[in-house]
Amino acid sequence: MGSDPLTRHKAGIATRGGSDHSSFETRVAAASRALVLGIGGGGDAVGSIAVARALEERGLETVLGGVAWERIVVDPHPGPRGLNEIRGGRALDGAVIVMPSEGATTPEGVHFCESRLALHLGVETVLIDVTGGTHGAARGIDSACAELRCDLAVLVDIGGDAIADGSEPGLASPLCDAVMLSAGATCDVPVIAGVLGAGCDGELQPSEVLARVAALARAGAWLDTLGTSMAAAEIEAAGAVAVTEASLLVARAARGESGPVEIRGGRRTVSLGPVAALAFIFDLEAALPELPLTRAVTNAASIEAARDALNELGISTELDYEERRAAG
Repeated sequence: MGSDPLTRHKAGIATRGGSDHSSFETRVAAASRALVLGIGGGGDAVGSIAVARALEERGLETVLGGVAWERIVVDPHPGPRGLNEIRGGRALDGAVIVMPSEGATTPEGVHFCESRLALHLGVETVLIDVTGGTHGAARGIDSACAELRCDLAVLVDIGGDAIADGSEPGLASPLCDAVMLSAGATCDVPVIAGVLGAGCDGELQPSEVLARVAALARAGAWLDTLGTSMAAAEIEAAGAVAVTEASLLVARAARGESGPVEIRGGRRTVSLGPVAALAFIFDLEAALPELPLTRAVTNAASIEAARDALNELGISTELDYEERRAAG
């Protein structure tokens, strides 16, 4: 893995004069196959289909994947699952390749979202193990890319909490995103990132997500914006077999639906609109100065250590919530 991400960022700006919109197409043109990962756990991999299909329109082959962490309503075990808890698939260093013939489950038989996608689409998918913190997840991304001959990794968050600064009152699940973005900043394979479905997870408001995108633009990190309407039907079909609410709202936005939508059993309300059908793509290294939560978990050797780092900033995480639910 490479050097400290902030050092790499400063060196990169010095040599390339900052990011610009054309660099997205340049990076895509330089690659042949991309690993497209939903980085928030749960159903993020379903929404990531939209980004994968947009890349395929530009000539890339793609492989879908995500994180071995189902929400507690799907898997009652609090927190992510490690490699020793994943049944099925082909184990690598920090990752599992899920086979379309068998899928992959928890020890209790619960299928991961990526397993359901593999079975549904008939293709291999990837599960990244985040229990080993930032560097463990980075090893997973690199090993999966090497095994599957991917020369680009694209990290996709559904909702926008990945680029939160921590001040947003609705922020509830920043941990997995922060670990995965921090991992991406230390990978050997080239990495770009994106936010799709602004506000669709019911945490940040769409206006808050756009404010953070504007901050990335000022930092020279915003590369491009992708329309995702061509993938709406495929997301809906995948969402029928994999448990997700936020990713399905991306498809509903792409079909023109707008207005308030209740999710999470009525605990949260999404202000749905056309912006939810857009994917904002950014340069991860250039974005790091604007991502305090990602920087906070840089040296975390475990998911618990990463959680503690965010707790020290006064931020509660999805792991805290799941542990409380399991205890109660």
